[in-house]
Amino acid sequence: QVQLVESGGGLVQPGGSLRLSCTASGIIFRIGSMGWYRQAPGKERELVATITSGGVTNYAYSVKGRFTISRDNAQNTVNLLMNSLKPEDTAIYYCNSRDSYSNIDYWGQGTQVTVSS
Repeated sequence: QVQLVESGGGLVQPGGSLRLSCTASGIIFRIGSMGWYRQAPGKERELVATITSGGVTNYAYSVKGRFTISRDNAQNTVNLLMNSLKPEDTAIYYCNSRDSYSNIDYWGQGTQVTVSS
């Protein structure tokens, strides 16, 4: 099992920045990819960005060029730097990790990001 704890959400004005962090604990040696997903009210959960253990990244088109995902394997953390935030980025953001042996997904509890003036 893997436990994920997120931090860093909050309220920010349009055009502002936020940094989300997620720390993993438990059976961490089996963690493959990590990433961030989000779910807005009335919508399905969607991918924001992922990063492999080797550092290969993947971004949703809507955030490409504005968000940057990074990972520290030694600290078991994954971060999401969000710049030029828009109201449509408002959502609950969830940290994700995938077990490289079983492909089981683990999820954090979520952190609220609200972009509003």
